[in-house]
Amino acid sequence: MQINVVGVKFKNSNHIYSFSPNGLNVKKGDYVIVETERGEDLGVVVKEQYETTPEELVSALKNIVKIATPEMVKKAEEYDKKASEHTEQIKQIVKSFNLDMKIVKVEANFDNSKLVINFTSDNRVDFRELVKKLAETFKTRVELRQIGSRDEVRMLGGFGPCGKICCCVQNFGEFDHVSMKMAKNQNLSLNPNSISGLCGKLMCCLAYENQTYQESIRLMPKINCEVKTKDGVGVVVYNNLLDRKVDVKFTKGDDSEIKTYDLEEIKFNKDNNIKNEN
Repeated sequence: MQINVVGVKFKNSNHIYSFSPNGLNVKKGDYVIVETERGEDLGVVVKEQYETTPEELVSALKNIVKIATPEMVKKAEEYDKKASEHTEQIKQIVKSFNLDMKIVKVEANFDNSKLVINFTSDNRVDFRELVKKLAETFKTRVELRQIGSRDEVRMLGGFGPCGKICCCVQNFGEFDHVSMKMAKNQNLSLNPNSISGLCGKLMCCLAYENQTYQESIRLMPKINCEVKTKDGVGVVVYNNLLDRKVDVKFTKGDDSEIKTYDLEEIKFNKDNNIKNEN
């Protein structure tokens, strides 16, 4: 059985969640009020209506309640700005409780009925008394939300070692699984300091670019394998995966020479291809 869904993103998140359009004619870019486990929330449609099966959904399908008006979106932004002004006061209250937690960002939900406090901590934190104090101070419901280091960078922003804005901030996708194998695929130094981002974890761009490298790896010959060229038979010493060029070493007696060829210019046993591994 096929069902209709749309893809929705929330602020400070790159993950796309599926919702039922609930009979509404929603388009990409529309802001919508949706049902969530934490109550109603504001999101933006990033994927227009498409068909899927219940088996492909990762959680129970909830509905879009209504399309948000420009006034509602503007109000939500104003509530968020006002909530962020409480940050320093909240930090002082946390300090008075002597809790091991770092306040990252303070937000309000779309209708200002709840204050959401995002924090990081290396340990589990018993913040029950803190929540009571915060609710009493700000006269509203309070939700304390523990986030990871990747989420912290996504919320606060920053520049990666490449000098560009971090991938997570630019909404390049959700990269929860980034592996050392991806760095190996790209012939990068495996020094953690060289391949870690501001969050201290492996850089998201390793995953973002990994598919391109995997495709090249499947097509390129292995290092040290023999290949046939217009200049004779040589041995592969280096693969330029992005440009798909191959450096081949020719040896005659005590002399050797390295020449560069386009992938299409060489022939080799396809069984020597490096198998794709995630």
